Amino acid sequence: MDTSAFLRTIFRPAFLMCKDLPLRKKDRGPLSWYFVVTLLVIIAYGLVVLFSASYSVSYQESGDSFSQIRQQLGFAVAGVAIMFGISLTDYRALRHLNWYLYVFTLVLLAAALFSNNPTNLSAKCYRWVEFAGVTFQPSELAKFSTILGTAAFIDGHQKQKSSLLYGIILPTLPLIPTLFLIFRQPHYSAIILILMIYFTMLICGGCGLKWMLPVLSVGVIGVVYMLTSQDNYVQTRLDGWTLFSSDTSTMTDQTEQSIYAIASGGLFGLGIGNSRQKHQWLPEVTNDFIFPVLCEELGFIGALVCILLFAALIIQGILIAMRAPDLFGSLLGVGIMGQIAWQVFCNIGVVTNTIPNTGISLPFFSSGGTSLLMLLGQMGVMLSISRVGNARIEERRRRKLEAFAKKLEQGTRTVYRRGGTAHSI
Repeated sequence: MDTSAFLRTIFRPAFLMCKDLPLRKKDRGPLSWYFVVTLLVIIAYGLVVLFSASYSVSYQESGDSFSQIRQQLGFAVAGVAIMFGISLTDYRALRHLNWYLYVFTLVLLAAALFSNNPTNLSAKCYRWVEFAGVTFQPSELAKFSTILGTAAFIDGHQKQKSSLLYGIILPTLPLIPTLFLIFRQPHYSAIILILMIYFTMLICGGCGLKWMLPVLSVGVIGVVYMLTSQDNYVQTRLDGWTLFSSDTSTMTDQTEQSIYAIASGGLFGLGIGNSRQKHQWLPEVTNDFIFPVLCEELGFIGALVCILLFAALIIQGILIAMRAPDLFGSLLGVGIMGQIAWQVFCNIGVVTNTIPNTGISLPFFSSGGTSLLMLLGQMGVMLSISRVGNARIEERRRRKLEAFAKKLEQGTRTVYRRGGTAHSI
């Protein structure tokens, strides 16, 4: 292959993506505004809770109680703008981005292993890369890369997806380097979350279903072995987890303080801003353990409202995915909403001691600018899917109305004879 042919092969997907990116007029349907409003309410709710949870920590770290919320608010405004911008594009163009994003993600994951930025050094792991003063966690990008790659592969092999080879083995191969690099960081919670998203998409896509149970069993055994075969912080957290234990002294310090915060909230909470555990008692109050602060300040009612809002968002997102005009859009929607659902489940499960302690943030509530931008960008993809799906629904509705009007017009023109002469009404 000569150089020109090689360059054409490399850059052809980019050219096709730019060509397909503008949303065609016939696909410019209305946004799913119930989904948008629910999302905006969650974002606003999250910002209020984050400010309440962060002002003490922010003041201790920087002398400015507004430092974290100011930064998060800026990312939220930028993210919402990006979300509406992406909603004006055609999600189907993303399939051309698949391999570019995959390679770029691997490069970032590998770069994180050799990055000695202050965040990595303080955390004693290699999960972040720093560029132009901005710290970024490549595992966040790996989640969307997995979603996009899985959706593109299944869509491209619809007829063979029921087989073991095309339904499970081949789509799993690109996932192995990603999981290996994340394992080396190490970031076990990201591995678990990516696998949950991946198998959710396979099952919903009908891929190798008759092989799924043994494959899932092997996968679960592999994850358990990975977590329990090493003498590290994971084993410590597993040792401190007992599902039905009422003795908080056997729990890890984070879980113990989390239970205290949740129990202190009662039905209506202590009031916004009145949490006691956030004042240097409960670690990671602005990130992994922000939900206990919500429970302590707003009580069971506030926690229930949070969970119901997420449930409404996930259900509406699934309906958007079901209305997508193609399998690629449906699987893309399932993967994105699967990420939200699994993150919410794991985060709340951890802080309530339902599952072992692992570091997974609460979407739209936990601090982290790059994570929020990634999530809102994915919500933009959901809105793009909704616009195309709604345009198809409106077109079908218009055709049905035209057909009904035509039949109605024909039905009112009845021809009959009176005295040998034809008359019509």
